[in-house]
Amino acid sequence: MTAFAAIETLLYDVSRLFLAPVMLLIGIALAYALVMLGAFAVEAWQRNSNTHPKALFIHARQGTTGQTPMASDDLELWIMKRLEWLRIVSRTAPMLGLIATMIPMGPALLALGSGNAAEVGRNMVAAFSAVILALLAASICFFILGIRRRWLLQDLRELERQREVLG
Repeated sequence: MTAFAAIETLLYDVSRLFLAPVMLLIGIALAYALVMLGAFAVEAWQRNSNTHPKALFIHARQGTTGQTPMASDDLELWIMKRLEWLRIVSRTAPMLGLIATMIPMGPALLALGSGNAAEVGRNMVAAFSAVILALLAASICFFILGIRRRWLLQDLRELERQREVLG
């Protein structure tokens, strides 16, 4: 075995070790996206019926010290922190899907070369299922992120207008 073949084998073996953790992360991302979708639906319903407790207003009141209100910069940081996991999942899930697609492609191509159609199919199912679920999780999180960002920025603007009126 040449040195190059040994390196190829080592890289292949190492990449196969990552398949299970990547698949687990995709499952976690999808579960997170579905939980966030439920929370988003509740929040949308509450905002439509004007019964939503505006978390930004509550946070601003809790952060007020004496007569000094919490600065808008601090509230913007709070908004970013609140949206952080949605942004992370919407950006990393497609990468995880790509990783989970590429790892089984090696064995699928080897099986194709040896004429083992059943092995090709088994690996392709795993590859495409992973990317579909990862893209679904990313899409859900991206959708929620965009709307929730707008809602929170509208709340921030409303809070700033209230502060201007009160002096």
